[in-house]
Amino acid sequence: MKKASYLSIALILMLSILSACGSGNKESGSSAAASATPSASSPAAESPSASPSAAPKKVELKVFLTVPQFKEQFDKYFEQFKAKELKEKNIDVTIKSETPNADQAKQILQARLASNDAPDVFSIHANDIPTYYNAGYLTDLSDQPAIGKLFDSVKQTVTYDGKVSVLPLESLAWGYLYNKKIFSDNGLTPPQSLDEMKKVVDTLKAKNIPAFELAFQESWVPQLMTALSLGGIVNSEHPDWVDKMSKGEASYSDVGDIFNIIDLIMSNGTAKPFEVGSAAGATDFANGKAAMWVQGPWMADSILKANPNMEFGVAPLPVSNDPKGTMINLSASTSLAVSPSSKNKDVALDLLNYMLDDNDSSAFFEQLKFNPISSVHTYKSFPWIDEAMSYVSQGKAYQDLKLPNGVTDEQAKELQSYYSKTVTKEKFIQIMDKTWANAVKAEAAK
Repeated sequence: MKKASYLSIALILMLSILSACGSGNKESGSSAAASATPSASSPAAESPSASPSAAPKKVELKVFLTVPQFKEQFDKYFEQFKAKELKEKNIDVTIKSETPNADQAKQILQARLASNDAPDVFSIHANDIPTYYNAGYLTDLSDQPAIGKLFDSVKQTVTYDGKVSVLPLESLAWGYLYNKKIFSDNGLTPPQSLDEMKKVVDTLKAKNIPAFELAFQESWVPQLMTALSLGGIVNSEHPDWVDKMSKGEASYSDVGDIFNIIDLIMSNGTAKPFEVGSAAGATDFANGKAAMWVQGPWMADSILKANPNMEFGVAPLPVSNDPKGTMINLSASTSLAVSPSSKNKDVALDLLNYMLDDNDSSAFFEQLKFNPISSVHTYKSFPWIDEAMSYVSQGKAYQDLKLPNGVTDEQAKELQSYYSKTVTKEKFIQIMDKTWANAVKAEAAK
């Protein structure tokens, strides 16, 4: 400052005042420039608002997450964000995070949103974007810095009505998980047809090895069987089924072959599945209690915590004897949204953008064992991801089906009842046809 003149000091003060007058909460996602977090070395970090002599502004953010298994990692990452926000913007952030059970999360969140008690930041499944967007619960994030860092292929999976209203965290290529050691020890390779899967099951049965881990205590886990079987059958045999269902021109009976693989799994699995949740299932699978598990690679962290030496693969689930139906599911699942009604939207957007921070995001995603979704992610891809992507490169993949609101939840519930034999196959079809029709009517009435 040796060469600073009174004139330059006055100019700096005037610019600071103008800057302060121009700050404040912005509407929607149009405040990309205002919400972008400067680096510690940038001139913005030395502004009067960041001066150590000024009392920090106190802000509380309510964050709702649907991934309780990752609470520890998120809490740690939020602490890093709080330190960064205090250092660079002199904002003292308190984060009240809520991580309910996955089976209850969606219902709790929708009740909160409907009663005008929206969290500032909340996670949803990417398949539910239309429902939340049409209800006005999502802020347009299209021009936020984090969205600009996404791979184009990932961005496309969360684009709706020409806008990006969520930041995807999990970009998935998934099928079922299999224990590589058990397969290798018994001379097995991932089957590519239903008959081949039956032979694998018979080989395992002869060795007294349960073929499938069954963890049905939480309904979202058995529902994964429907996600994969429907995806394979629809994309290989009935590509217009979803559209026809929404027009009232189709039925679940048209895709009744989904029960061929579902019945095989249910009749060749571990005992007492209603006593086993996803966490216990991960431990059992990690310790070799079953050879396969219809579950996604999002359980990798839980599996490896239970057994760091576990080697598992990801393979497409056969749904028929047509290999064309044996495909990997491509989707985006856990995604972050910012509420339009947030009273601290600028800070909420700062948190959202920090999820793809140039310096910190890569280590965070590696800890979660998520797929890389951005050029800022420099960690080496995991073996199970590479295996799944090898099928994708062969064209053996499809985009996850987008079903009407409430259909997936009802499938989950009815699959539990189907296993316990309180619902027949015919009743399942009847209930799901009615659920779909009611969901379409409800959406049209909005």
